[in-house]
Amino acid sequence: MRIAVAAGVATIVIDRPERRNAMTFAVMQGLLDALAVARADDTVRVVVLTGAGDRAFCAGADLGGIADNASPTEVHEARGRLADVFRALDRVGKPTIARVRGFALAGGFGLACACDFVVAADDAVFGTPEVDVGLWPYMITVPLLRSMPPKTVLDLMMTGRRVDAAEAARIGFVTRVVPAADLDAAVGDLAATLAAKSPLVLRLGREAFYRTLDIADSDDALAYLHAMLSVHTTSDDAAEGVAAFAEKRTPRWTGR
Repeated sequence: MRIAVAAGVATIVIDRPERRNAMTFAVMQGLLDALAVARADDTVRVVVLTGAGDRAFCAGADLGGIADNASPTEVHEARGRLADVFRALDRVGKPTIARVRGFALAGGFGLACACDFVVAADDAVFGTPEVDVGLWPYMITVPLLRSMPPKTVLDLMMTGRRVDAAEAARIGFVTRVVPAADLDAAVGDLAATLAAKSPLVLRLGREAFYRTLDIADSDDALAYLHAMLSVHTTSDDAAEGVAAFAEKRTPRWTGR
């Protein structure tokens, strides 16, 4: 696992290209540790998650090494680390971008969908192949359901079919598709755009967006959003944004 911070962007790299960046328990723990660093660092405005090399973003769980020397109870408990990674992505408090080249399969597919944005090269391939080996993609159900219509998720899970980048964009879980040669530039441009916004506004707005998705009752959702609007408008950055607009200048965000 590698993490680098530059110009307000923390780039987290799953560094196992020889295994198509498949996840072991150690990789999941590394993701948790890296996300904790990004969350705690006030200079980080955006988090980019990617895989090393050009063959895969993440090909899912490393079935050959994920349970080495572990008891069934330990394996059960350790499987919760992927859920913890999804929670950590939710709670990092900053926009997240999945930079995808090559395969994003099974848990890797879920990892991409757990990010706010998915920027994919035109050679990206997504899928849930678990059904073909007698398994089911339980742990990635939540991020997939947040990213596309339920019947589409069920189709992918039941058939195990692969989806290329163009179809992924049509379905809606990929936000941008670019030629592979332009992937870094596209991710960099998006990250720079997000890093220039108020970190407070993006944190509050992002939390409200996902919280609203999880509130079943529309009246409850509207009451929550009403309260959030009042909280938001008391912030320094809200006042600064309005003042900068009136004065026709670039706002100076403080994150407060």
